[in-house]
Amino acid sequence: MIAGKNIILGITGGIAAYKSASLVRLLVKAGAQVQVIMTPNAREFIAPLTLSTLSGKPVITEFFTANTGQWNSHVDLGLWADAMVVAPATASTIAKMAHGVADNMLVTTYLSAKAPVFVAPAMDLDMFKHPTTQHNLDLLRSYGNHIIEPAAGELASHLIGKGRMEEPENIFKVLEGFFSDTLDLKGKKVLITAGPTYEKIDPVRFIGNFSSGKQGFALAQECADRGAEVTLITGPVSLSIDNSHVNRVDVMSADEMYDAVMEHFPLQDAGIMCAAVADYKVEHQLNSKIKREKGEAPVLTLVKNRDIARAAGEKKREGQVLVGFALETDNEDAHAHEKLLKKNLDFIVLNSLNDPGAGFQCATNKVKIIERDGSETVYPCKDKRMVAKDIVDVLVNKYLKS
Repeated sequence: MIAGKNIILGITGGIAAYKSASLVRLLVKAGAQVQVIMTPNAREFIAPLTLSTLSGKPVITEFFTANTGQWNSHVDLGLWADAMVVAPATASTIAKMAHGVADNMLVTTYLSAKAPVFVAPAMDLDMFKHPTTQHNLDLLRSYGNHIIEPAAGELASHLIGKGRMEEPENIFKVLEGFFSDTLDLKGKKVLITAGPTYEKIDPVRFIGNFSSGKQGFALAQECADRGAEVTLITGPVSLSIDNSHVNRVDVMSADEMYDAVMEHFPLQDAGIMCAAVADYKVEHQLNSKIKREKGEAPVLTLVKNRDIARAAGEKKREGQVLVGFALETDNEDAHAHEKLLKKNLDFIVLNSLNDPGAGFQCATNKVKIIERDGSETVYPCKDKRMVAKDIVDVLVNKYLKS
């Protein structure tokens, strides 16, 4: 499953850098395109010429090539890669990655990477055990990075303990397993709704909500990364998504989202109704701006929007899976169970505005998944991309298993 993948290999200044040559060779032999990025200190441990010869690509160590002035774009590299591997990862680089200290090409590329990132620490045992290093590794995990734990053995200091970079063959197996496992949606079609809807009052005003669309876009990225063909129907958001497996359909109002879902849902294997659709719209939209005049304020008459999830549930055919979301402020479980049954959902994702770090505009979310059989799974607060992984894991393992 490595064949055809674009992989960035970041090499930092540790004695284990010599092992990276073997990792490059394994990846290239398996059919991957490998771009090596080295920190300046890494060049003291292994020659760039060795790595460029093995990878077939010039090694990048600086933001621009000194003799030609050619700029090396970390943004382009971040978009190019299917995975980024940092091996070896020193304590210094791990700290920089964890805290966004973008003072070299490797960390800047990491901050631009859209693909999964794998980190293989390598350092002396006391450095690895130090609370600072462990905290930084926990931070990287919370951001969704994959930590390839170091092995125990004799270290460069001749001490015995945990801190040896995992062997290249085992790092290769981790990548191979990742790409194999994460294509568990290959051949499936998934529809996802995201963001808010805006219901026009007049040409300059609307009824809306605070949804950023981050959770829906994270779900779209997760499904696409796992091989699905995704139809992403999104309300007005400032987010972008760069994936050839995602067909983005932009809408504004609940009516437009309803029409788009009804058009596309019959062709899907699953639908995830993540959008925060406005429950009401103005009965009569005005063609000209409402002017603020002295006296009584205008009265707006609201009417209900059509329930998109319920309509999809009514049209759901055998074998289709429908997932809903419930954002609540009180009686959370009762409301979620009611929606689950009323809308003919297979499972519902509940989050509460009472939980810190959950809800609109946050980079994190805290959810509970409730299924029709009454089972419930509560997840801790985590990055929305990791929340998306949890949700898709349930979708795949319980409902879309081939």
